[in-house]
Amino acid sequence: MSDPSPKQAHHHHRKDAVANVPTVVVTDSDTRTLETDTGGGLVAELLEGAGHSVLHRAIVPDEPEAIAAALDEAVGRGESRAVIFTGGTGVAPRDVTPDTIEPRLTRVIPGFGELFRQLSYDDIGSAAILSRALAGIVQGRVVFVLPGSRGAVSLGMAKLILPEIGHLAAEAVKTR
Repeated sequence: MSDPSPKQAHHHHRKDAVANVPTVVVTDSDTRTLETDTGGGLVAELLEGAGHSVLHRAIVPDEPEAIAAALDEAVGRGESRAVIFTGGTGVAPRDVTPDTIEPRLTRVIPGFGELFRQLSYDDIGSAAILSRALAGIVQGRVVFVLPGSRGAVSLGMAKLILPEIGHLAAEAVKTR
């Protein structure tokens, strides 16, 4: 019998993936409300459509203190396994989400941002370099930071987050 292909071995590695990843969705915006937050709303809709539960949705201002507090609250929810932030990922002075979240990550998942920008480039061209999307682990929870536009949310969720969130949630809590 031959050794499994790398692709088969990878799928075997996913056997412990979590089917329902309880997730907190946070939108960073000075102008949106829950009613007008189409990006965060789409995240919640796509999660639920894929069988994951949305524990809580919040809107916080583009302020480091508010973003950090939202992360602490999300991670502090005992049942949460993931947190998805939308908004504040550009290069404007008010875009501070990645700057606030990244130092708090105990482990960065660099491939997420790299692949997101590549997929964005394929979709929108060179403007993809403006995105500072990222992902990592905080206290056993997977944390994603996406741009707030519906197009970026749809792309990131469909191509990266939904296919891997269960696998990442399972891996994030493993011990040595």
